[in-house]
Parts: sequence; structure tokens; C-alpha cells
Amino acid sequence: MATSDSYDHRFDEDVPSGSNTGCPDCGGQVRTNSIETVCEDCGLVLHEEPIDHGPEWRSFEDDRTNPERTGAPLTPTRHDRGISTEIGRKTDGKGNDLSGSKRRQLGRFRREHSRARFRSKSERNLAHGLSEVSRIVSALDVSNVIDDQACDLFRSAQSEDLFHGRSIEAMAAGSVYAACRCNRLPWTLDEVSAVARVNKDRVENAYRALNRELRLPTVPPSPQQYVPRLASELGISQEVRQEAERLAKKAENHRLANGRNPIGVAAGCLYEAIQRGDESVTQCALGECADVSPNTVRDRWQELQRLE
Repeated sequence: MATSDSYDHRFDEDVPSGSNTGCPDCGGQVRTNSIETVCEDCGLVLHEEPIDHGPEWRSFEDDRTNPERTGAPLTPTRHDRGISTEIGRKTDGKGNDLSGSKRRQLGRFRREHSRARFRSKSERNLAHGLSEVSRIVSALDVSNVIDDQACDLFRSAQSEDLFHGRSIEAMAAGSVYAACRCNRLPWTLDEVSAVARVNKDRVENAYRALNRELRLPTVPPSPQQYVPRLASELGISQEVRQEAERLAKKAENHRLANGRNPIGVAAGCLYEAIQRGDESVTQCALGECADVSPNTVRDRWQELQRLE
């Protein structure tokens, strides 16, 4: 489709066009607009097309081959939402090499531009905290959705004055752990603290402050959410993984996970599922993968067997 076609055709559902075919349900008159095809008598929706299949860019060049855009969308991972400008290096806007004098001039501009990026100390702290959040998210290899949510939590913590007595690095790590808990991701506090620049106690203190003051929708972690991760790291088959998830759900229903480390209960369920299948994984290997002792795996496995 040419670029002009997408703009000649108006995407307005209030501009209908007639249809020659009748309704297959009641035989009534069918009308079609740019969004959907609907029967005027019974209201049956025969077809809907809310997607614009045209290009997401508009070119003003004569050849219409240059996909020019207006810029990147807003992002919560930057202190200025990503709307600030950046001064490039070595080449100009057309890709031509710059002379030495021009590069030196741009270097001076870049230095002054970097100094003027922050209007206050709070903005500077916000930029440092958001960069620390992105670093932890990258180290944990979680999705960009967690990065955005953790950055929003960090902004909320700053606006609620939760930084008093707590470091920026601790609040950044606590925001990442809180985002993981809200999305039921199997990342433990020890694993988040391992990639943070502060110890576990400070990360836990920051998370408790976020959870208490912002009233986050967190729930206690369940053993079932740790099973897929352990099975993936150990290379367990899909059948054994499904059996382990069923056992983890059963253990949770019988309150076996109450007062116990959920990842240890998940390891015990996975070991029981392995024993029932054709896999071969030792308790030591499973405990090392779950970051618990082999005795914990064995105790949870024996408690699970007593439920049968």
C-alpha cells in the first residue's frame, strides 16, 4: 500500500459504506465502515479490522522511501522521559565526517549540555537511580516491562520522600525486587541483592518501605512460580515440569509451604516429579540450582511424600 493511500482513506467508524451481502443470521441489511461489518437489524458483527496495515511513518520525500519519524516514544527509564536532545560525535546529520575544529566545538557544546541537563539535585539523584535500576534489570536479564515498572516505583518513592535514611542504590534494588514480586517473577531477594551495590539488609529495608508506604499489590511467593525456572535451568522435560507444578499446587493447598522457603518446596516437588519420571537429577544438583541445601530438598521431598 502506498503512503498516500493510508491518508486518502479516513479511518473513521462514523463514515459507513453499504454492503451488497445480507446478514447470514437474520438476512438483514449489512453495513461496513472502516472498523467493522455489522448487521443493522440484529447487531451481529461479521468482521472487524481495527488494525491499520499502512506504514507507521509518513514521508515527505518525493520517492517516499525514507521512513522518517518524529522521535522515540516517552520512556520512564530516563529522568526527562527521553525527550531531551543528544549531541552526536564524528558525523553530522547526513553522515558526513566532521572536521577537527567542528568536533572540538561539539565537544564543548556536549560538555555544557551535560552540565545543564539537571535543573536540581533531585533530578540528578533521579537520573542516577534510574540508571541503577536499568543496570540491575540488565544483570537479572528480565524484561523491559519490569524496567519500566521499577522506574515508576523509584519515581513514586522519591515523590513520597522515602529516601530519608536510605541510599539511592538500595531504593533502586528494592524497586526492582518489588516489581518482580508484583508480577510474580521467581527472583529472590538474595539474587537481587547479589547484583546490587548494597547488602541484602538495606535492599530488604527499602523494599519493606516501598511495600508499606505505596501499598503495593504484592502477594506471598508460591512454590509453583519457581518450578518453571528450576526445570529450565536443569533441562527437565515438559512432562516432569507439569507434574512438579501439580505437586507444588497440591503442597500449597495443604499448606505445606506455610513458614517454609517457597523455592525449597518447589525443589522438593521437582525432585518428587523427577523420581516418578525417567529423569536423573541428584538432590545436591537441585539444591545448588535452587540455592538451598540438599537437606532442605530432602526434607521437603519427604514431607510431600507424606501427603500422598
